[in-house]
Amino acid sequence: MSRAQGQTLARWRLVLGKYAREQLPAGMTVQQQRIENALDFLYSREYRNRGVRDQQEETGKREGTLDPTQLTVPQWLSEVRELFPKETVSLIEKHALDRYGLTELVTDAEILRRLEPSFDLVKMLLMFRGHLKGEVLNEARRVIRSVIEELKQRLITEVRRAFSGSRNRFQHSNLKMAQNLDWRGTIRKNLKNFDIERKQIVVEQVLFFSRIQRRLPWRIILCVDQSGSMASSVIYSAVMAGILSGLPLIEVKLVVFDTSVVDLSSHIDDPVELLMSVQLGGGTNIGQAMQYCEQLIEDPHRSIVVLISDFCEGASPRPLISSCQRLREGGVKLLGLAALDENANAGYDVEMAEMLAAVGMDIAALTPKHFAEWLAKRIS
Repeated sequence: MSRAQGQTLARWRLVLGKYAREQLPAGMTVQQQRIENALDFLYSREYRNRGVRDQQEETGKREGTLDPTQLTVPQWLSEVRELFPKETVSLIEKHALDRYGLTELVTDAEILRRLEPSFDLVKMLLMFRGHLKGEVLNEARRVIRSVIEELKQRLITEVRRAFSGSRNRFQHSNLKMAQNLDWRGTIRKNLKNFDIERKQIVVEQVLFFSRIQRRLPWRIILCVDQSGSMASSVIYSAVMAGILSGLPLIEVKLVVFDTSVVDLSSHIDDPVELLMSVQLGGGTNIGQAMQYCEQLIEDPHRSIVVLISDFCEGASPRPLISSCQRLREGGVKLLGLAALDENANAGYDVEMAEMLAAVGMDIAALTPKHFAEWLAKRIS
């Protein structure tokens, strides 16, 4: 067997796992054996999930083998981090949490301390929030704060740019940016310099529009479904609430709901505390949440209610539709977001979304950047 063939067989062994050992008895290096053991620790669960039993389970007998010592979760995590590149480690950790329910990763403080902070890890921590206590809870807060701060720094510039103001067509500026160019005014200003022979305008002065800041107070109410499927949107809602509340003359209220309603507006300045107050899962009563939001309206014509939900109403739809009708008739702007994250991939109740659209709610699935742009266009 050539060296190339041996490497190919070894790669197939790593892909197929321990059950291919008899069919592919390829010679493996010590490094490749460690990789196989690390992968088998996690991905052999796939075989068990499909009803495949090992020899011991088949015979009911304990037999001696030459298999390596069984890894513990901390040992496995150390092996994974040593053997694979960072991007692969993140993917393996995601599979461990999402696909195979390796909850020790988020309920053991020492293991959690070794994990790379990531968006998916934050989602899992929120799912297990009720089981986090003591040192584990402190580590969870550290992870969440790290990820939230990174998201905030990535989004804050885009949000501020969206709300930076509309062009003032009555005043010119020295801020020479292409998007501020007043080409009509520039032509009029330089018509006197028209060169008859060359049939061209000689431009001596270029005019640009100035920018004006919006100075009208607005109240933005984020009404967020905290069911398990909305975890990503809940996290982004917390980040966006904090950013929006820092903008001039914008007041933000944040309400989360399942079958009960919790007003978390007092925690907007601390997204970590806000997220640790969320309880993902449970039923859904959207109508009750929207009725609560009605109580938060002071100036309907300066209010926007954003419903962030999959629109899977667990209660009768009548209270929800009635509440939205009252809000729209009073002058409140309504937006329904089926998703608020960087992918904007939405799964939602289409029939309910159509009912809400019929009473005046704009329905969309938006990234945070496009959400900010949507809000900015409606605040005038």
